Amino acid sequence: MNDYLQSIIDRDPAARSKLSVILTYPGVKAVFFHRIANFFATAKFDLIARIISQFSRFLTGIEIHPRAKIGKNLFIDHGMGVVIGETSDIADNVTIYHMVTLGGISPSINSNDQREIKRHPTLHDNVVVGSGAQILGPVVVGKNARIGANAVVTKNVPENAVMVGIPAKNVGTATEEFKPYAVTNGSEEKE
Repeated sequence: MNDYLQSIIDRDPAARSKLSVILTYPGVKAVFFHRIANFFATAKFDLIARIISQFSRFLTGIEIHPRAKIGKNLFIDHGMGVVIGETSDIADNVTIYHMVTLGGISPSINSNDQREIKRHPTLHDNVVVGSGAQILGPVVVGKNARIGANAVVTKNVPENAVMVGIPAKNVGTATEEFKPYAVTNGSEEKE
C-alpha cells in the first residue's frame, strides 16, 4: 500500500500527502473496491462482485468491471467518467486520466458467443492515457506508450509510441516530457 501511494505522489504534483491521497482521490477508492469485487468475481460470486463495482461507481464516478485485470500502481487521475471493460488487462504503473474508455467493439447480437472472448484492450507497463481517450477493442498498447487526450485507438500501439488524433496515429517516440493534455509551459521554442 505504501508503494502504491508513493507511486501516485511521484506522478501527481497536486498530491500533498499519503493521507490526502487515501481520503480524497477517487481513483484510489475505485482500485480498492475493484480488488474486493475482483476477489468475488474470481470466486464466481458474480452478483456480489457487480454490486460492489456499482457501489464503487456511485461513489467515484469510475466504472471498473469486476473481471478486469489490474496490475500494480494503477493511477486514475481525477477519474470521473472512466470506464474499464470486462476483459481489459492493465499492467503495472499505468496512468489513466478522466473520461477514458477501455471498451469493446462487439455488437450486442449473439452475446452468448462473445462471453469469455477478449473484447477489451491490454495496456502494458508504464502506459499513460490522456483525458477523453477511447481505446476500443482487443488492441494491445505497448510498454511506455502515450495516448494523447481525446485520441481514438482501434489498432495495436507499439512500445514507446505517441498516439494522437481520430483515428489515432503514431506521431513520435514517448519521452519523460510527454504532456497528456498537450499543454506546454511556454518555454519551448516557437516556430
